[in-house]
Amino acid sequence: MHVASSGDLLADRRYEYARAYFDAGDHRAAADLYLQALERASGWLPALVGAADALAVLGRRDEAGPLLRQAAAHDRDGLFGTSLRLAALGLAEVPDAPPEAYVRGLFDDYADRFETVLVDDLGYRAPWRIAELIDKVRPGARFACGVDLGCGTGLVAEALKGRVAHFTGCDLSPEMIARAAAGDRYQALVVAEAAAFLSERTQTLDLVTAADVLVYIGALDNLFRHVAARLASGGLFAFSVEEADDGDLVLRDSLRYAHGETYIRRVLAEAGLAVAGLVRDTLRYDRGTPIGGLIMLARPAR
Repeated sequence: MHVASSGDLLADRRYEYARAYFDAGDHRAAADLYLQALERASGWLPALVGAADALAVLGRRDEAGPLLRQAAAHDRDGLFGTSLRLAALGLAEVPDAPPEAYVRGLFDDYADRFETVLVDDLGYRAPWRIAELIDKVRPGARFACGVDLGCGTGLVAEALKGRVAHFTGCDLSPEMIARAAAGDRYQALVVAEAAAFLSERTQTLDLVTAADVLVYIGALDNLFRHVAARLASGGLFAFSVEEADDGDLVLRDSLRYAHGETYIRRVLAEAGLAVAGLVRDTLRYDRGTPIGGLIMLARPAR
């Protein structure tokens, strides 16, 4: 994320050094430098959030909390995700969804290195696992009209290459959409929030996909209702979720949501959808730790 200057050159430099140390895993040095930046620019929002993140990783949550509360008072559009950060520390209720500005900013900043980091560094495989499950449930299936929610740069379209005659990619991030356009993987691209996009469509869909998207949505009832409203009688909804070990909906320290299987099945049923396929798999790795999840297919229950 591009960060505006604090107006103090030394504070800016200490902030940049702190970010570098944090990314390298030296959270103690990062916390010290963020706090030094705040000594020179006491109300600077990026440094408040950075210091809180570093302190939280170090287990110093009693120090992180006040900094986050101070930051939240200035994070009016939610760009820095302070509501999520407070909830992750147990200092606020878990929101049903993250601020759109936070998600948009996160992926606009991530777009230029998205595929390299996600696939090569984190071992991300959800799009290919989705394609494999579709093949298992409906061998050789082809789809006339599909929508890829949270399409990113187009990895789902790559995994399903040649199987969807008209594939529309939808993403909240303009930078991601620009990268997807350069890859020429979709027939149409739209910058929009997923549920809002579906609510404005009138065309029936044979396939809706959402790989690594629901982790940034949280409560799924509204989205699932919109998917069900647009899905053809023989259509499929294919998606991935990080699986919650305990509970329906959990906000993790990564600021990503995890969902329980029971919750997913209930919300699908309430939307008029039935499970057509499910596999458990490793979706990606986080600092070498496998992140388990569910790859699921749903169809209209009617």
